[in-house]
Order: sequence, then structure tokens, then C-alpha cells
Amino acid sequence: MLFWILCGASALVVAAALAAALLRGRPEPASAESHDLRVYRDQLAEIDRDRTRGTIGPEEAERLRAEVSRRILATDSRRPSATAARTGGPSGWIAAGVMTLVLVGAALALYRSLGAPGYPDQALAQRIAMARDLRETRPSQSEAEAALPATPPAEAPPEYLALVERLRGAVADRPGEVQGHVLLARSEAALGNYRAAAEAQQRVIDLKGDSASPEDYADLADMLVLAAGGYVSPEAEAVLDETLRRDPGNGVARYYGGLMMAQTGRPDAAFRLWDALLRDSAPDDPWVPAVMDQIPEMAARAGVNNYQPPVTAPLPGPSAEDMDAAAGMSEEDRQLMIEGMVSQLSDRLAAQGGTPQEWARLLSALGVLGDTDRARAIWAEAQTVFATRPEALATVRAGAEAAGVAE
Repeated sequence: MLFWILCGASALVVAAALAAALLRGRPEPASAESHDLRVYRDQLAEIDRDRTRGTIGPEEAERLRAEVSRRILATDSRRPSATAARTGGPSGWIAAGVMTLVLVGAALALYRSLGAPGYPDQALAQRIAMARDLRETRPSQSEAEAALPATPPAEAPPEYLALVERLRGAVADRPGEVQGHVLLARSEAALGNYRAAAEAQQRVIDLKGDSASPEDYADLADMLVLAAGGYVSPEAEAVLDETLRRDPGNGVARYYGGLMMAQTGRPDAAFRLWDALLRDSAPDDPWVPAVMDQIPEMAARAGVNNYQPPVTAPLPGPSAEDMDAAAGMSEEDRQLMIEGMVSQLSDRLAAQGGTPQEWARLLSALGVLGDTDRARAIWAEAQTVFATRPEALATVRAGAEAAGVAE
């Protein structure tokens, strides 16, 4: 209450000062007649001084005084009668009242938009402590799910729904079969049944034990966040921590880690996480669009002005545009161009590794060259490299299918 009293008093003091300036009288500007009167009075004083010094006689002095006095009377009769200050009048008081209301109202509206009533100035340490408390006391996964409104089931062809129902029965009959739970988790997620998908994915991890991959944990975290309507719960955070323990560079876990920081009052930490993630990502990584949509606001909240997201370079190797350009060349030039790009990409993948998209692009290019033996060997190697990452292997498989070497 004291805060509002001080704000109101300050606004009224400023309004009163402005109103006083508006209503304060202002003298009229001096007229020509006023100037003439001052001159004539000076002449009377001069006549008296000349008479005292004896430079003019008494009769001449009286005659001059009478003449100057006559001029004074004539000039005074022509001078405007309103020489007093102008006053505000009713219109001035109305204007002052309107100005006061506008000033106080605008100040209150601005504070309501930008201010935080009831909160004192907070040092950085206090804000970090508040964020930590918010993180430690935030709702659990079950509480978040219970707070969501009921949503209708996703539409799907009856045949697909029947297959999913059969899959549920098969998994119930063979609870120890990992692949069945993997398929069930994906099927439930496709139908929007994220709670059921998370339960199936948790069963996958339980069955795999120590052999569970970082992608298995990342998939579980993804399903938990989706089940909670985009909220990163403490349970989802624990899964993300395990994902990053196994794979510190996992993009899904890094994205959701930044989202959790944003949701718990740490936009500065969220910005740093997402900016680093963008710099480590390929343009077609699935989390890049979500980060690009949110990071400008997060940068502003973190106090980073004029932030420009890092420009992600296109994947190295032959692109679709390169392949189209090659189609218009002579057979010899086309072959040389593709072979050069394919060789460059193949050498880099062999020496440094690369993303699933790069492996798929290499396989597609080898298919264009007709080098199926080499493509088959690389596809066999890819199945070993991405054996624990089903989603990444599916991306590579698309390239192998384009090359005609997939089983």
C-alpha cells in the first residue's frame, strides 16, 4: 500500500506543477501607450530639475508641465484597460483536470504493463534463488498430465487402429519382447497417446537395461514432455540427465534442457544452451525449427540485444541442386563432378564421422554413379555405426533405398 501511496503522491505533485503553470496569470505585453507614459513622466521630472537649477523660469516651467500633463491624460485614455494578468477561467480549470487524469491514468497503465506490483528490486542472486525454488517445487509429471484438458483421440484409418489394438494384445501376451514395446511406443505416439507411449518406452529401457541407448532415453523424455503438454517435469528432467550422461551432444536432450530452464525462470541459461545447440546442429536437425522460433525472445529475456542466430551451413557433399545441375552436363563432366564431391564426402565421413543425413546423401550419390558395390559396403558399415540409433538408421536407410542396396 505504501508503494501505491508514494506513486499516487508523486503523480499528483507533477500534475499540480503542470496545472499551476497552465493556470498561472501572465502579464499582458507592454503597449505603445505605456511606453509613452514613461517618457512623459521622465519629462516632468526633467522640468522640475531645470526649474531647480534655474535654467528655466517659474512661468515657463508651469507652462511645460501643463503641456506634458495634457499629453499624459490623452495617452492614458487610449491605453487598454486590461493590464492585469490573464487568469485561467473555467476552461483553464477543465484543461488542468483533464491533464491530471490523463497523466495519472497513463502512468498507471504503463506500470501495469511493465511493472511488477508487490515485488522489490531483486539482485541476480535473488532471482537465481527464486528460479531454483521454482524448479524444485514445480508440478510432477502426473500433476501436469492431470491438469491438461481431455483431448479427443487422434483420427486414424480403422485398419491402423485395428493393427494397434492387435499390437497391444501381442505385447500383453509377450511382455518380455523388446521389439514389440518399441513398435507399441511408436504407434501410441502416432495416435497422440503419449502417456501410453511413454509407458511402452519405459518398458523398452527396462528390458534393455545397460544396453539402452541415449536415443532410447531421449525418446522417453520426448514422450513425457508431450504427455505433459510441452512441460518439462522433474521426471522428464531425470530422463534428460541420463540421456546427456550417455551422450552429452544429444540434440533432443539439449533442446528440452533449455526449455526446462526457460520454464523455471532462467532465460539466460536457456539462451546459452540453445545458442550452443544451434552452432552444433545441421540445418535439417528436427529441433532446429523449434529453437529458431523461440531463441529471439529468449535472447531478449536474457538481456542479449540484437541477437542474430548462427547461420547453419548446408550439409557438405552433393545436394539436390548439385544433382540437378549435373543432369544438364555432358556424361563425362557430370561423372567427374559427382565423383569429386562423393570422394570428398566419403573421405570426411571415414575420417571424422557425420550425421545420418550425410550418410544417406553419400549413398544416394553412389547410386547415381552406379557404384552399387561401394554403396552396399557403406550401407553395411552404416548399419553397424547406427545400430543403437533406430531413427538415425531409418534416415540412412532412405539413402540406401535410393541407391538400391537396402534389403
